[in-house]
Amino acid sequence: MDLSGRVAALGRIGPASTPVVTVYLGTRWADEHQRARVRIFLKNELAQARRASHPRAAPADLDWIEAQGEALVDQATMPDAGGVALFACEALGLREMLPSRIPFENVFAVGETPLLRPLMELDASAPTTLVVFIDTASARLVTLTAAGPGEEVALRSDVPGHHSRGGWAQLAQSRYRRHIQDHRARHFDAVVEALTALVDGHGVRRIVLAGEPRNVAVFRQELPPRLAAFIVGIVAGAQHEAMGRIVARAAEYLPHVEGQREAEGVDGVLTAAAKHGKAAAGLDATLEAVNRGAVHRLYLLKGWSAPGRRCDGCGTLQRSFAWACPACGGEAETLELGEAMADRVVAAGGSVETIEVHQPLAAAGGVAAELRYPL
Repeated sequence: MDLSGRVAALGRIGPASTPVVTVYLGTRWADEHQRARVRIFLKNELAQARRASHPRAAPADLDWIEAQGEALVDQATMPDAGGVALFACEALGLREMLPSRIPFENVFAVGETPLLRPLMELDASAPTTLVVFIDTASARLVTLTAAGPGEEVALRSDVPGHHSRGGWAQLAQSRYRRHIQDHRARHFDAVVEALTALVDGHGVRRIVLAGEPRNVAVFRQELPPRLAAFIVGIVAGAQHEAMGRIVARAAEYLPHVEGQREAEGVDGVLTAAAKHGKAAAGLDATLEAVNRGAVHRLYLLKGWSAPGRRCDGCGTLQRSFAWACPACGGEAETLELGEAMADRVVAAGGSVETIEVHQPLAAAGGVAAELRYPL
């Protein structure tokens, strides 16, 4: 699943004759009580949506959400998912379910556009990662995305391409086979060739290595600098272990890496904003950047929200409570600025990251942005 692509596509959805129904469900339960709470949550929210006069969801959309929700709670569909996002809009023919290996908090919303902030948070916290176990004669590769692990691909110097099934696996194994035929003694070189093809063609943003320390160290020396830059860590792994256990170890490790990367990114943005560089900090400066389409990456503290308005005419976002837009004089409607800014940034091709804890960002007002150009 290309999560970034789906978020961008959903972010481009504008108002239609029927509103969009957005539902996020946590579908991993420790006991039956938790499962029952999800069932009750969905039942109550659907009943409220059917009674509401504005915004009035299409009955067919609510029926579809109900049917899919029941199947998810009963684990008749997507039983391995930690969470699932559902989007429905009859006027647009939208019926979409996106699984996540990371649980969602339960959310039910009806509005002009999809509620995307939880999906943006997922995209930022779970980039496409390639988990690579390496030894002196073989390699095992598994992609780990927001939806979960992909198929395992085995590369062996004695039987190159033996498990090829098509898609990214076929690409990796064909590259490996072509290289190993000419350099059979250079197993690591052949694996590097396969990894390069996967990184270039399949949206890989992180690499986690596993194996005996000596093998991993030698393999890293073979990597070109461009590929080595994708490596975010090393986890334990042995030849006899199932790849599923190694991937699970990598999945537990990755959130720590992402947290550190996000904190460093926010530190850099706040420093640049203080120097009047390509950054903005605080609500007023960030709102101006969002309105001008200048935001490359928006940072929001988790749970951050603020009331504001959007002009019905020119679309300008503002924090004031004036009913008239200061830009064009048009009428303005009330909304929540966190969601509105996130939607605007994604629609313009930017990205959004939610930060769990960052005291300097909180002191700056809870919102900041890396810009495409200085304002």
